[in-house]
Amino acid sequence: MPRSLPWRLAAATTGLLAVAAVAVPASAQPANEARQHAFADAASEFGVPADVLLAVSYLESRWDTHSGAPSTAAGYGPMHLTDVRTAGLRTSEFDNPDEDPRGDDSRPALRLRPLEVPAPPPGSQTIDQAAALLHTGAAKLRTDAVANIRGGAALLAEYQRELGVKSDSAKDWYGAVARYSGSEDVTGARTFADEVFATINSGIARTTDDGQAVKLAAASGVTPDRAQADRLGLQAGKPPATECPRSMSCESVPAPFQKIGDSYGNYDKADRPRDQKIDYIVIHDTEGAWDSVMKQAQTPGQTAWHYTARSSDGQIAQHVPTKDVGWHAGNWYLNEKSLGVEHEGFAAQGTWFTEAMYRQSAKLVRYLAHRFGVPLDRAHILGHDNVPGPNADKIKSMHWDPGPYWDWAHYFDLLGAPLEHYGEPDSGLVMIDPEFSANRPAFTGCDKIGSGNPCPKRSSGSVVLHTEPSESAPLLSDVGMHGPDPSTMDVSDIGSRVATGQKYAVADTRGDWTAIWYLGQKGWFRNPDNAPTAYPADGFVAIPKAGKATVPVYGSAYPEASAYPKDIPVQELKPLPYQLGAGQKYSVGGLTGSEYYSASFDVATNKVVKGKSRYVEIQLGHRVAYVSRDDVDLEPAS
Repeated sequence: MPRSLPWRLAAATTGLLAVAAVAVPASAQPANEARQHAFADAASEFGVPADVLLAVSYLESRWDTHSGAPSTAAGYGPMHLTDVRTAGLRTSEFDNPDEDPRGDDSRPALRLRPLEVPAPPPGSQTIDQAAALLHTGAAKLRTDAVANIRGGAALLAEYQRELGVKSDSAKDWYGAVARYSGSEDVTGARTFADEVFATINSGIARTTDDGQAVKLAAASGVTPDRAQADRLGLQAGKPPATECPRSMSCESVPAPFQKIGDSYGNYDKADRPRDQKIDYIVIHDTEGAWDSVMKQAQTPGQTAWHYTARSSDGQIAQHVPTKDVGWHAGNWYLNEKSLGVEHEGFAAQGTWFTEAMYRQSAKLVRYLAHRFGVPLDRAHILGHDNVPGPNADKIKSMHWDPGPYWDWAHYFDLLGAPLEHYGEPDSGLVMIDPEFSANRPAFTGCDKIGSGNPCPKRSSGSVVLHTEPSESAPLLSDVGMHGPDPSTMDVSDIGSRVATGQKYAVADTRGDWTAIWYLGQKGWFRNPDNAPTAYPADGFVAIPKAGKATVPVYGSAYPEASAYPKDIPVQELKPLPYQLGAGQKYSVGGLTGSEYYSASFDVATNKVVKGKSRYVEIQLGHRVAYVSRDDVDLEPAS
């Protein structure tokens, strides 16, 4: 069992040392300070205030290089210079013929059709303009961090020149920063610029993914000229959505509730939380670019979710009222009990998410969680990859986004609910929490799922499990995915993988290795005291009641048959192909009643069926699951 270590330090700090004002060649600096001086050099060369350049880069990339890989919006390097032409990102996940996003067995499976993909917006090739300003090739700007920073500084200086503002004061660079966002509407541009100037005022410091120490001194009191954004010639902001924090930039992009032949779309009318409590918020990525995703949400007969966050600036669009049930998670029980938040991005192909999007998403989710009483923990803030298949037949078709490169630890810091390490040293639970920047599992298939080709080594919040305490031991089997065969290291294969923030019951320890109960097996991962990947955690565990050799596991928490009125078909509760065996323990996420929402286009006939059965949410594997409260005992972990 690893020793309990201090809580994670907050990233944001104040009173930091000032950024060096004297330009020193980056190549002459110690390796861990070179990027700091690259920013200072570029700021001096192009006449951009150093704090503006640093803050813009932080909001785009957190000063990281990501080993030259593109972001989810085709941005490269610390300055996120965009190059859709080279990134070659896919257009949409919604041509996947397998997963039914509605996930309701009482209705025909929802099959989505591919849509025509809009052309990339003009702002998707900023790397070309930066290359022209520097008289260099785009390839160098994608791979050379110093050149990338110079390119971003040159763009900011050019935007400032076009505004006709001559000033070396940060407050007079609001318009240039707003344009750098790439937003086509003034509301989104202001959202990005406001976050940049909030960062300037608060200060920030961190070590990048390649070991560079970078800091931005707090400069409280900088009040920018926000009126500059009105001179950029951008589209006027759309009417705000009614269900976002007032401080956020939100737009209404409503999904249709519309009859189409014998079917309808794109969601179900409901009356939450009056009729049903919202227990979960599900984090997705779109597997498509913003414009194509907006088209998807607005096309009748397709699918819809509640919100989407844009990569370039964090702009939020709301598609479905929170009271209504979106079709997004592939599991009807989770849909009727959740809100779905999509993020412009690609789980494998474009593998990092902008800070601007992380921040705006966290503001939204924090607001929604407070409004609906959703706990800010990994048992209730789920990834799509944590949603269980509703039955055995649907396990293989369930999605796996936002994927292993989503930074859950950073996201929970932004939510104001950091993943604190407070468990007793002898606790029977651990919380997974590897150091994101240093943790780089050898996944495969980022070029094409199932290819077996190595992915670039990228920071990840995922930890891989083995059948024995050895890196050479096989991975665990997932009978729902692979039968008796072992899981793989494919980026989409979650059959032997845990993620940051998830809690598991300890099954064994051996030297630097810890074993947890996972899909009915012991899963081993390396967990040395000097570089832990998990920490003791508080909570409860579920164990089979005495005399029960096995306990069935479910993907939904539906009522018993006697609870259904005659006009609503009974939803058969089908066990998943996993079982809790005697002596095994699983982390408890919470207790829940039993519900089924019978919905159709005729809203007057919709009914919520509530039973007397109660269930326990458990962390079964990478995905959560449910067991009957009558089948298990609950015990404190410590």
